[in-house]
Amino acid sequence: MKNIKLLYVEDEPFLGKIVKESLESRGFEVCMVTDGAEVIPALQNFPADICVLDVMLPNRDGFSLGTEIKALRPELPIVFLTAKSQVEDVVQGFASGGNDYLRKPFSMEELIVRLQNLLALTQGKVTAAPSAETVTIGKYEFLPLKYELRLGDSARKLSAREADLLKILLENRHFTVARKDILMKVWGDDHFFNSRNLDVYITKLRDYFKEDPSIEIITIKGVGYHFTA
Repeated sequence: MKNIKLLYVEDEPFLGKIVKESLESRGFEVCMVTDGAEVIPALQNFPADICVLDVMLPNRDGFSLGTEIKALRPELPIVFLTAKSQVEDVVQGFASGGNDYLRKPFSMEELIVRLQNLLALTQGKVTAAPSAETVTIGKYEFLPLKYELRLGDSARKLSAREADLLKILLENRHFTVARKDILMKVWGDDHFFNSRNLDVYITKLRDYFKEDPSIEIITIKGVGYHFTA
């Protein structure tokens, strides 16, 4: 992970110092900012490859900053740090341009893994997972060619549309995929009837993955879906 430039925004000095030093020990070059008002100027002077952004900040909140950062640097991946645990807060984070989120308190190992995954995805180091014979999704294994979803010794047969929908979500893992794009790829049009069918299929997939709470299909109202695992 050498030479990866990371913009770290955190207003808690003790936590910030620990995280910054830990990241630097892993080869990251870290620019730390403690005030929301200083984030955009810092971004303009520091060519960040990834941003770790706290939500609760003095002078500017992380959600509004995320929106502005994405307007300036659409390709820049953002990991939100939040002490909030409500679903609506998580949804707002993704709607504000976040690619992933981590709830406080968190472990450094989990943060590092999430950063590595996001960097691999955004820098094109990960091939499209659904092309593989077996794709690991949390506790599950997805076999695209056999239309199967496995958990331990049990296997569930998926319909063609369930499998196609899951492939699209996997291809866009950690990114928001537009509802209209899903409808056009799976059903061929975005007619109201097909839109309601999509809701049913999303509900089914959520139920299939209920044994692993780390797997989430989050609805971004008016936009689409965000798949994390």
